[in-house]
Amino acid sequence: MRTDTEQPRGGGRPPPREDAEPPASAWRLLARALRRNARGAAAVVALLSVWQFSEAMVSVVVGMIIDHAVAAGSSRALLAWGGLLALVFASLMVCYFHGAAGAFRTDQRERHRLRVEIAGHVLRPAGARSGALPGATLSLATADAESAGTLAQPVGYTLASAAAVLGSAVILLRIDLVTGLVVLLGMPLLVALTQFATPAVSRRSRDQLTEVARTSALAADLVRGLRVLRGLGAEDEAVARYRASSRAATAAGIRLAGSHGVLEALSTGLGGLFLAAVTLLAGSRALDGTVSTGDLVAIVGLTQFLAVPLRALGRTGEQVGSAYAAASRIAEFLATPPLLAAGDGVAPGSAAGLSLEDVTAGALRGFSLASRPGELLCLVVPDPAATGTLVRVLAGEIHGAALDGQVLLDGTPLAALSLHDRNRRLLVNPRHAHLLHGTLRGNLDPGGRHADAALARFLDAAAAQDVAALDGKGLDQPVAAGGTTYSGGQRQRVALARALAADPPVLVLDHPTTAVDAVTEQRIGAGIRALRHAPASDRTTWIVTTSPALLGAADRVVVVRDGRVRAEGTHRELTADRDYRELVLR
Repeated sequence: MRTDTEQPRGGGRPPPREDAEPPASAWRLLARALRRNARGAAAVVALLSVWQFSEAMVSVVVGMIIDHAVAAGSSRALLAWGGLLALVFASLMVCYFHGAAGAFRTDQRERHRLRVEIAGHVLRPAGARSGALPGATLSLATADAESAGTLAQPVGYTLASAAAVLGSAVILLRIDLVTGLVVLLGMPLLVALTQFATPAVSRRSRDQLTEVARTSALAADLVRGLRVLRGLGAEDEAVARYRASSRAATAAGIRLAGSHGVLEALSTGLGGLFLAAVTLLAGSRALDGTVSTGDLVAIVGLTQFLAVPLRALGRTGEQVGSAYAAASRIAEFLATPPLLAAGDGVAPGSAAGLSLEDVTAGALRGFSLASRPGELLCLVVPDPAATGTLVRVLAGEIHGAALDGQVLLDGTPLAALSLHDRNRRLLVNPRHAHLLHGTLRGNLDPGGRHADAALARFLDAAAAQDVAALDGKGLDQPVAAGGTTYSGGQRQRVALARALAADPPVLVLDHPTTAVDAVTEQRIGAGIRALRHAPASDRTTWIVTTSPALLGAADRVVVVRDGRVRAEGTHRELTADRDYRELVLR
């Protein structure tokens, strides 16, 4: 995933992250989420526990009213116990409202943190070597972040339910020892049995999230290439591919729903049988006079109440499984290595030199090339694989064991430079122009460093003045996501103007004019030379191209075949070679 070449210039650093190192596993990610939300989660647990305890006390207080007010015929006792019942209901409502709101607020905050962390991992200066399509990354930042960030609610309700069950058991023990012991001993066994389907839920939840992410990535890819698909008449094939992917996601969702159904059936069925058994036991105890009528009402009420916390406890495994599945995908993504290697060095001096020394990587074989400061150098590379390798090497994306040889920027190895210094001095502009949603001004000058007159010069050098004139708003005209309101040539020229506006000492352009006509290429070649290579300028520009107009504007042209430099000279000199003419003359 290319991320470095699209960023604003000027050495901007990403916002600080709360954790310097990403969590190495799903459990650590979930534990970190609980740790950094501990205060909010504790408040949620306390409030929801009071709510559940108040729910349990309703039956107890009603039983007390029957025994101490109704049976005794005391109006004063009825008012007193009735007032207590009103307080219990007030506590119930207030604590539930604030507990549920706190759980929602805490979960939203954690989801936000996860989304920001995922975006920060992609957008950090070093990039992320994840290989994930944009749609899949978007799915991580939405569906997965929502699942993994939903912690306060399940934790709060689970612990509150456990507290309610234990509190109810204590009350039952005080009312009737036998009934209380049955509840206290039977419920742990019941909760354990309801976790039977938990492993399947976790596994199928991960499968479902993976299929949804794959479908989202395919949808985003198809939407981006819609014009191309229509031009090729391949809409039916695209629809068939998406239908197959969507069916796979649907099947995964159905399998997950089946596991949820089994878990729900176990929780509801076993819980119902257990509660029925407790009710029968309490009824028999009332018949033989062991407990009073009020106690029987309290026991039956508590037994009915316990259905809710027992169901919540039964769903704990399901919630943990879903959160774990999402967290494992996020942790795996956050653990991907950086796209770029970086040191802490600074390029010495003000010279703008770029050189490769005996570089072997991918399609390059012993590739050596150096340019002097101020040179406009064009490279003719007929092999697309060699072009891709060369651009990735210059961008610093190929490094370490994958790279043999050295890439030097101002005499310093590229990998030894800090990302800040590298970005300040070198820009590798990708072949595929991507414009961001916003305005033309925002795309040309993300940092807001240039006045309108300067932006006009950059547009002129890229032969893109007509784009600014498309709308009466000029530089403030809106730009759709991906620049879809512009033609391919317009997008390419705006992207070129953006690269020129960055004004790096060393600029590498990968086929910057493939979507424009020959006349416009002539203007662009002259514009780049006038802007960056005036007399006494030390700016260096490398252009990978086969455009005669750009080649004619170059100080030197280098021909690369079989991964090596095979010829060099001016464009005029090289046209004497028939192979060169076949490559570049149109």
